[in-house]
Amino acid sequence: MTDDQSSIDPRPRSWIDKIAQVFSDEPTDTKSLLELLRNAQQDQVLDADALSIIEGALQVSSMQVRDIMIPRSQVVTVSSKLSANEIVELITQASHSRFPVIGENVDNVMGILLAKDLLPLVLNKSTDKFDIKDVVRPATFVPESKHLNVLLREFRETRQHMAIVIDEYGSVCGAVTIEDVLEQIVGEIEDEHDVDDDSYIKKFDEENHIVKALTPVDEFNEYFKTDFSEQEFTTIGGLVLQQLGHIPERGETVNIGPFLITILNADSRQIKLIKVTSTLASNRKKL
Repeated sequence: MTDDQSSIDPRPRSWIDKIAQVFSDEPTDTKSLLELLRNAQQDQVLDADALSIIEGALQVSSMQVRDIMIPRSQVVTVSSKLSANEIVELITQASHSRFPVIGENVDNVMGILLAKDLLPLVLNKSTDKFDIKDVVRPATFVPESKHLNVLLREFRETRQHMAIVIDEYGSVCGAVTIEDVLEQIVGEIEDEHDVDDDSYIKKFDEENHIVKALTPVDEFNEYFKTDFSEQEFTTIGGLVLQQLGHIPERGETVNIGPFLITILNADSRQIKLIKVTSTLASNRKKL
């Protein structure tokens, strides 16, 4: 047997052999590690989803809370002066599960209200002597400079899902949830308000619908019995962008025709998901 023949191994390489081959040159920094991992994905040692999660986890360690927090102006808060029925109406419109409870102003955060904590009171009709202090939970405060990997570990240890973000002067500058952090690792997490892949519009209640921004204008018109023009924009997201004049952030609202449009999901390039509230239905209900 020649030297060339002896160097050829006829056996197929196992995945362990492939990983050993990939890491034969030890990475010295994050950049070289990512390069090795991407090579591993090209060699089919890792699949694309696994690579994406690893990249997200590495990215999180270098990001701070300020990079992903919900800005103060977009945080939906509950005033401690509201009645139980007023709070129920607010949280129904907001479609969230956790709300900072504030006193005189946003900087005076008294705690976190979980929507589910109101259910027993409403069901038992025991809201006459309602005091929000009886149901509010302690709030967690974190500096905007905290690294996301540290925050995620603290969320897991304390079993908290939301934290109030403060700046260097102790003022509230936003809020952050565990979902916000996890989405940096695994990508967007769908929740009960997301629309199925095979549909554009999901009815939430009599007044509210969750709508994909990519919904064609003609399908939107057909569903809602409207007549928005299809000449300039082919999607409802394009129409919303035209009205706003900029790429919006989550929580922004705009009135279009008989609807109040609330941005549920958007990134730096496009709107992804909106809530469509019929103002006509709301007015009829008030009457």
